[in-house]
Amino acid sequence: MGPVPALGLRLLLGVLGGAAGGPHSLHYFNVQVLEPSPGVPEFVEAGYLDGNLISRYDSETGRTVPGADWMAANLDQAYWDSQTQISQNGYQVARADLETVRSRYNQSGRAHTRQRMLGCDLLEDGSIRGYWQYAYDGRDFIAFDMDTMTFIAADAVAQITKRKWEEDKTEAERRKHCLEITCIEWLRKYVSYGRAVLERKEPPAVRVSGKEAHGILTLRCRAHGFYPRPITVSWLKDGEVRDQETEWGSVAPNSDGTYYTWASIEARPGEQDKYRCRVEHASLPEPGLYAWETESNLWAIVLGVAVAVLAVAAICGFVVWKRKSGKKKAGYGMASSTDSGSGSTCTGVTA
Repeated sequence: MGPVPALGLRLLLGVLGGAAGGPHSLHYFNVQVLEPSPGVPEFVEAGYLDGNLISRYDSETGRTVPGADWMAANLDQAYWDSQTQISQNGYQVARADLETVRSRYNQSGRAHTRQRMLGCDLLEDGSIRGYWQYAYDGRDFIAFDMDTMTFIAADAVAQITKRKWEEDKTEAERRKHCLEITCIEWLRKYVSYGRAVLERKEPPAVRVSGKEAHGILTLRCRAHGFYPRPITVSWLKDGEVRDQETEWGSVAPNSDGTYYTWASIEARPGEQDKYRCRVEHASLPEPGLYAWETESNLWAIVLGVAVAVLAVAAICGFVVWKRKSGKKKAGYGMASSTDSGSGSTCTGVTA
């Protein structure tokens, strides 16, 4: 796996992919803060299946609730009660972890956070990827590499945790079991519940705009409202792909479960007719080609992007990246349909 990947919005958005009918992903994110504020609970946890919110818990409500109608329809109250109990246990673990790590960094103040992501991907060829990672104050802290069965520490303080986990010879095996068996079992089960939603295909609405400044014309191609997440947006000049000259935005979620993205390129003023934006997506029978449109036609896309930015801001308020984790008593083991899902059954102590 190499160095622990950098955190941030781009990593969060990257992990929330997974197209139904192709690869699938199940990921659980949580964040613990020492200093909660209005609208920011001390602890929040959320589960995502193929980028769709399926469950949410926060320390203010003290309950785990379904994030999708098809989850609520297929899982009884006993399941949600169990999820609530495990999330409450995870809340206590995360609180203790955060205090411990803060003391090891010899820091004062309350403006500190501990984040965790665990999850699994089931790829088209049947292979599996697992993620179990932690961050402190938005920076990499420690991660588990399922392939090599090793722990990767980001700094000297994280090395303390790494040594502790390595002393327990069962720690790596337990985490691998969580990601390879428990998580995949629940991923498949959840996919069966939401197949109608997950296998839908919604085509992108595409608009191209242009803006001239300081003798440079910037052309921007925006695609929004599409599902599933994978999409390719390219700029062509005289029919040739110009990837080296193209700047891309992240593929980000809208509040309605669809996605949006953009790609821009700089051109000489007056040469806009030489450029076309090409969009490839599973919902399109063939790639679409789009030219610059007038500003009067851009209100729909501006409105769509505004809604999407608000949605991303809400997500980033409680999740920053992706991280791996595991446990049951303090939470680990296989679960029955009225027990618990993979994310919460695989809680674990960081420090």
